[in-house]
Amino acid sequence: MRPVNPRGAWTLFCRETQRFMKVKMQTIVAPALTAILYLLIFRYAMGQRSVPGLEVSYFTFLIPGLVMMSMLQNAFANTSSSMIVGKVMNVNIYLLMAPLSAIEAVLAFLAAAVLRALVVAAVLLLVLAPFSDVRFAHISLILFYGVCGSILMGGLGLIGGMWSKKFDDMALINNFVIMPLTFLSGVFYSVKQLPPLWQQINHFNPFFYLIDGFRYGFIGVGDTNPYTALWVVGSATLVCMFACWYLWRIGWKLKE
Repeated sequence: MRPVNPRGAWTLFCRETQRFMKVKMQTIVAPALTAILYLLIFRYAMGQRSVPGLEVSYFTFLIPGLVMMSMLQNAFANTSSSMIVGKVMNVNIYLLMAPLSAIEAVLAFLAAAVLRALVVAAVLLLVLAPFSDVRFAHISLILFYGVCGSILMGGLGLIGGMWSKKFDDMALINNFVIMPLTFLSGVFYSVKQLPPLWQQINHFNPFFYLIDGFRYGFIGVGDTNPYTALWVVGSATLVCMFACWYLWRIGWKLKE
């Protein structure tokens, strides 16, 4: 068993942080701009309408969902891009040879993914704050769902990066799994507006609980009870972290 190496884990975390900060126009500003464009388009398309069943303005309803969606996508992109670039350049093997335990390496990757997600969220909220009346009804729920969602997506990005052999494989996961689940999780609409069958189907989408719980933390209303969903999100996050640790420990598809 390797000795504890906090300095090594910190160095890996700093490397991952500097990697996305060096191209912040692409990793931070661009996602924020995309979310703002969504808001502008839907703001003028929907006007002053309120969300059926929730009795809040559509603009207020939309902001937390877009912030969370940006956090999830950026957390996934941070770890997945790091892994696939390292695999293409054939440098991931050096991470396995470094004096880092599996848990230290995984925590460094996930911490950098969470940081990127939080930075994107902060930029979005700072830009939108003057134009909205978004409140912070339950800060503890905002932090819980935001951090757990970022860890979960960062872990999925890590696993996806391990599995992928080239950029096309990662694009396949992003376009046919991550994007559909994210867009169909209630970001742009209330699940209560769907037919009963689709409401039941949507409850099997884990992203739905992340979006809805995060939104509840801001506006105090949602499609489900966020406190009931805590164990679902918490369990999924722990399972994902365990899977990342185990796959990294055995070097799954990293030695090819």
